[in-house]
Amino acid sequence: MNRDELDKRVPAIIDGLVQSIIGEPRMQHLNRVFLPSRDAIVKAIELLRQIMYPGYFGKQGLTSQNISERVGEWVTELTDTLYEQVRCCLRYKQQIPGSDRGSDKCDECDQEAGRIVAAFFDRLPAVREMLAADVQAAFDSDPAAHSTDETIFSYPGLMAITIQRLAHEFYKLDVPLLPRIMTEHIHGLTGIDIHPGAVLGRGTFIDHGTGVVIGETTEIGANVKIYQGVTLGALAPAYGQVLRGRKRHPTIHDNVTIYSGATILGGETVIGEGCTIGGNVFITASVPKYNQVSADPPKLKYRDRRSQTRADIAPDFQI
Repeated sequence: MNRDELDKRVPAIIDGLVQSIIGEPRMQHLNRVFLPSRDAIVKAIELLRQIMYPGYFGKQGLTSQNISERVGEWVTELTDTLYEQVRCCLRYKQQIPGSDRGSDKCDECDQEAGRIVAAFFDRLPAVREMLAADVQAAFDSDPAAHSTDETIFSYPGLMAITIQRLAHEFYKLDVPLLPRIMTEHIHGLTGIDIHPGAVLGRGTFIDHGTGVVIGETTEIGANVKIYQGVTLGALAPAYGQVLRGRKRHPTIHDNVTIYSGATILGGETVIGEGCTIGGNVFITASVPKYNQVSADPPKLKYRDRRSQTRADIAPDFQI
C-alpha cells in the first residue's frame, strides 16, 4: 500500500475509532465532569517531599535563616495546586461539569476545597513527626545504612511510606481520586503498592520493598518490619464491589516482623504483638502474640557426580 492509498483510508480509520470510542463508555470520559490533573498532582508530590525533607530534594543551600521564606514559597504554590485539584475532585464526586458559569457553579465545592486544603496543611507537622520515626526505623533496622541521610535519599520503602502518609490524610478527608493517584504514582516508581486507606503505625519499615502490597483496610501497629514480596490482602477479592466498605485486610500489631514472600489475608486475621512471620508462608487465620510462623523447609536431594566425567553428565534443565 503506497502513501496515497493509505491517505484514502484515513477517514475510514477515524470513523472506526470514533465508533469504538462512543460505543465503549467504560473507556472514555466524554460530556462529563472534569477530571483532576495527574501531572499537577505529581508536581504537588515533589513539593510535598521538599516540605517533609527540606534540604534533601529540590533547591540546595537551605538554612535556618532562609527556611521560612522557602516554606512560604512551597506552601503558596501548593495551596494553588491542591485547591484546584481538590476542588476538581469534589466536583467529580458530585458529577458537576467543570465550568464555573451558570448552573455549573458549585460554591459548596469551593468552600469545602478550601477547608480540606487548610486541614491538610494543619496535619503536616504530625505527618513529619511520624516520618521522623520511619526514617529512624529504617536506619536502626538496616546495618547496610550508613546514615539517616542515606535512607531518605535512596530507600524506596521510605518514599512509598512518605507519600502514603500524605495521601492518607486526603483519604481521611474524604477526597476522591487524588489520594489514589498519589499512591499509584509512587507504586509505579518503587514497586510498592500501599493503598491510601491503610493505617501505618509509627516506625514502619519496608526493606527492599519490591512487590509489597498493603490493602485498603490494613491496620499496622508500631515498629513493624516488612520485607519484599509481602502481601497484606483480602481473602476473597473475587467478590469485588460486594466487599466495599468492609474490613477485609489483616491487622498487624506492634513489633511484628514479616519476611519476604509472606501472604497474610483476611479482615479477621490478626497477627499478634511481637510475632515473626517467616518467608513464603500463607496465612488466613490469626496468630497469637509472640509466636513464630514458618513454612516447612523444602526437602533437598543431592546426587554425587564426582565419579562421572563431564561428557557423562547430562544437563538437568535448559534455559
